[in-house]
Amino acid sequence: MYKSRRALDAFRHDALDTVDSTNVVALQRGRAGDPGNLWITARQQTGGKGRRGRPWVSEPGNLYASLLLIDPAPMERISSLPLAVALAVHRAVRCVLPVSAPPVEVKWPNDVLIGRAKTCGILLEAEVMPSGRHALVIGVGINIAHKPEQASYATTSLADHGATASPEDVFAHLFAAMADTLLLWNRGEGVGEITQRWRELACGIGEKIIVNLPDRSITGTFSGIDEHGMLLLDRGSQGIAPIAAGDVFFEPDGRKKYD
Repeated sequence: MYKSRRALDAFRHDALDTVDSTNVVALQRGRAGDPGNLWITARQQTGGKGRRGRPWVSEPGNLYASLLLIDPAPMERISSLPLAVALAVHRAVRCVLPVSAPPVEVKWPNDVLIGRAKTCGILLEAEVMPSGRHALVIGVGINIAHKPEQASYATTSLADHGATASPEDVFAHLFAAMADTLLLWNRGEGVGEITQRWRELACGIGEKIIVNLPDRSITGTFSGIDEHGMLLLDRGSQGIAPIAAGDVFFEPDGRKKYD
């Protein structure tokens, strides 16, 4: 049950047909002076991308959506936003799946998995506008009817698990869930509640993981996240290593690396 009509009314939506990237369009709107709280959706993308510039398959039938926020929070509080975004996407996905579907979990920091297979990519991009204000775009791609077949990590789609929702149906749930979750996040002041809820949905706490950093890979036990959303890696005698960014995958399926 979505809570706040006021939260929903704060957001706008522009539905497009084919675009290079919904993130690109959202940033263009920000540069042109849009005040933010604007969703851009598209039927398909010709230049979608994931983290680290990886291509994102963008066939019609899936959801491609980006939310433009302007000055969403003081910069020192932004690090917890990916956790809030993951909660909103998790809620939207859970709403359209049958009760018989495998567990829906979040993988640090903001992937959404069904039965340990990735069904959603989330990409946050930021830019300083000509006005000096900060634009932040939350890009969300959800595998509804299609999934990548040649990925180096396990993937799935909502259709694989009996969901019959259209991209428009899934977006309606995402629109409402994101409004509620950002209200709870409250420009970063609600980080305590966000991290608590994230931990309840997290995949792999207490499990052995491998974290790929830009210059090396390290292993340890996933001990959870701190109050800022950093991953806590228990390395035994070497202590707890806080990690701000990295690619995480679980042993013994280390070869099935998630994006």
